Amino acid sequence: MDLGLNDRVYVITGASRGLGLAAARELVADGAKVVLSGRDEQTASAAAADLGPNAVGVAADNADPGTAERLVAAAHSHFGRFDGVLISVGGPPPGLATDNTDAQWSAAFDAVFLGAVRLARTAAAELGPGGVIGFVLSGSVHEPIPGLAISNGLRPGLAGYAKSLATELGPRGIRVVGLLPARIDTDRVRELDALSGDAEAARARNESMIPLRRYGTPEEFGRTAAFFLSPAASYLTGIMVPVDGGHRHGF
Repeated sequence: MDLGLNDRVYVITGASRGLGLAAARELVADGAKVVLSGRDEQTASAAAADLGPNAVGVAADNADPGTAERLVAAAHSHFGRFDGVLISVGGPPPGLATDNTDAQWSAAFDAVFLGAVRLARTAAAELGPGGVIGFVLSGSVHEPIPGLAISNGLRPGLAGYAKSLATELGPRGIRVVGLLPARIDTDRVRELDALSGDAEAARARNESMIPLRRYGTPEEFGRTAAFFLSPAASYLTGIMVPVDGGHRHGF
């Protein structure tokens, strides 16, 4: 199936590694052009170089109020158009609800929540009919994840914001979607498994609760993201899509 991605231009944040990079890779493979961002200039540039001439890397921190406008401007200056954004942010620090400090909450709110809102708001002002705004969230939108209290607090709020945005932007022909990855085999998930003190046992325990009995691959997430950002998904908006091997319905 032709996804209709040829020559479309997307901004992908948090894309120097992990899920953001996986999405950027699949978009480029299907003919799109991408501006990918990461907080480290060298890492972002290296990731873009690996994807070839249809990708450019920009050093940017989602917590910086100027980031959203800089990334959209980069799409226009490098590729001449802007068709959508996938807002992916790093996970907040782990911790229990009674342990995380005010400083941790404040820093995470600026980067994970307010930074995402700014990016979406800026994109909404620039996009026309057929544009799309995607959020990489988490299964914690529906069910808290033990040991990730800050994420459990912020990501459901972003899901609510995304649904509100979908209602407001729908009449303009702009779509808004959320992707809810669970156990995708990335560095971040391996780090979370290791926090248990026995990474292999944690992985085995988690896989036993997934109907497909395995972690997802970054490529599987990337292909899902590419579809939902593409014109092939033109009648899908306001939805939160689990990318989790059936985990949410596997109990």
